[in-house]
Amino acid sequence: MNTPAPHTPDAPRDLVGIGIGPFNLSLAALADPLTGLDAVFYDQRPGFRWHPGLLIDGARVQVPFLADLVTLVDPASPWTFLNHLRARERLFPFYFAERFHIERAEYDAYCRWVAENLPALRFHHQVDAVRWNPERDLFEVDYTQLDAGGEAEALGRTHTRNVVLGIGTEPHVPDPLRPLVEDPAVPVVHAADYLRHRDTLLAAGHVTVIGTGQSGAEVFLDLLRHRPAGRERLYWLGRTGALAPMEHSKLGLEHFTPDYTRYFHGLAEPVRDRLVAAQWQLHKGIDADTTAAIHDELYRRTLDGGWPDTTLTPGVHVRTAGRIAATQVELHLEHEQQKTRSRLTTDAVVLATGHRERPLGRLLAGLDPYMRRDSSERPRVDDRHRLVLDPSVTGSVYVQNAETHTHGVGTPDLGLAAWRSATILNDLTGREPYPLPARTAFTTFGLDGGLPQIPSARHHRALTPLVDGI
Repeated sequence: MNTPAPHTPDAPRDLVGIGIGPFNLSLAALADPLTGLDAVFYDQRPGFRWHPGLLIDGARVQVPFLADLVTLVDPASPWTFLNHLRARERLFPFYFAERFHIERAEYDAYCRWVAENLPALRFHHQVDAVRWNPERDLFEVDYTQLDAGGEAEALGRTHTRNVVLGIGTEPHVPDPLRPLVEDPAVPVVHAADYLRHRDTLLAAGHVTVIGTGQSGAEVFLDLLRHRPAGRERLYWLGRTGALAPMEHSKLGLEHFTPDYTRYFHGLAEPVRDRLVAAQWQLHKGIDADTTAAIHDELYRRTLDGGWPDTTLTPGVHVRTAGRIAATQVELHLEHEQQKTRSRLTTDAVVLATGHRERPLGRLLAGLDPYMRRDSSERPRVDDRHRLVLDPSVTGSVYVQNAETHTHGVGTPDLGLAAWRSATILNDLTGREPYPLPARTAFTTFGLDGGLPQIPSARHHRALTPLVDGI
């Protein structure tokens, strides 16, 4: 671990990170050993937590453990997942467990271990505004320091040459259900808060899970496993036309490589928008092991005859919703293909309706005059993950997980975290502390780039012919 030189209060930082999720934590871990780089990262939360409401027992991360914060660009880093296991004296048990995909709770524990040991992180710091100061050629970052209860304790300002935004995503609630979520008397919760409300949901007479992606599948499976056979009273619905498996073939996964990211960035804006919408099964389908576990559990409940009291219906969306006598919810449903409509009365609803990128407008209002936008008024982002700003701004604002519209479906994928962090650090330092591979996929995306570069053949030593009988 690098011991940073004491920071002079009036001196500008080289980099200020806003938000400490997995992506900025990756950046902080890779920045840690770079001598001469003065960086600090702010987050308003009291400490690191990764989707705590979805740390369901047995739920696994959808990428291999090698997609940790650093390994894919620096496997010798002290911040690898394997070094975390070594520090906790768990390396041999992990070796014998033979797990390529770790549990979500274990990934959270690993990230918390990194966060607790990196000196550049500042929790309890809420960033309020980012501005460009043309007189000093620096960014101004205003923040509020919070006390243990989350109340304002002090105001502060940091000057920096560069900023990196890693404010992540927020739970998405469809408009028809928003009033119900905002009413505390109605048991309608987003899956992001599932574990906090789990006991209430298990006690409810009838539960509806909305959303047929991975989170919806995990919530449905957990409820199914803990409700009595024959009296499950579970309904699972979602807009997708099928309970579709996630694309997990080896060549299909090459859409999550730097090669594809570069290809996608070079496409025209309308083409990119069509592709993102069409590629939902690359990242919004259900892991095959989870669908198998659901089917196994449903099948087990038929052994004594009869069928479990469950309804699984894809291709359905909620038109409107409302309360009934303050204790139940009525959902007005429409089937996408049949165009038929029906009503469903339920005692509780879990919204596994995903997350959306947090809007940058409020935080970056001070930079609005300098920002360049596309035809849909979204920030333009260049191939080095920087917001495209007016040339008069000499510093850079990098973004993490806010550029799906410019960099494609790999943007929120943990497998690209280390590569993107290394790309940012290479650009920021003007050198190459982390050499990156020129090619990462067998697939050649597009025709205009010419044929892929084929590595030169390895020259093996000439072998001495064996003598007969030896």
